[in-house]
Amino acid sequence: MVTMLASRPESVPTYPGRTPSEDASEFYHYEDNGCVVSDSCLECPLPRCKYDDPVWYQRNRKLAKDFRMLQVMQQESLTIEEATKRFSITRRTVFRIMQRCRKATMQASADGEPAYFAA
Repeated sequence: MVTMLASRPESVPTYPGRTPSEDASEFYHYEDNGCVVSDSCLECPLPRCKYDDPVWYQRNRKLAKDFRMLQVMQQESLTIEEATKRFSITRRTVFRIMQRCRKATMQASADGEPAYFAA
């Protein structure tokens, strides 16, 4: 998360052809604290900031979890009943996870983008 503190001295001149915000930009203090995804905003692997679009972040975080569960189910050849016991979820939730992963994969392949991010 970037924290901005502004302190512009009144004696700073403005320049012709520049907006006041451009003149004042050099007087802003940016504190790059990062977040749970990355220690620094400038080194963050996400295509969007989690604070700018929290709905997108939550949806993709849930999708990443779904893909990890599906991967374990496939690697260990788990049946639906075994998956419900392993992950402590209902039978219907297993089918929802499979449906979300299938839909995300189809959409990502149509868009030419990755299906999820690992965070």
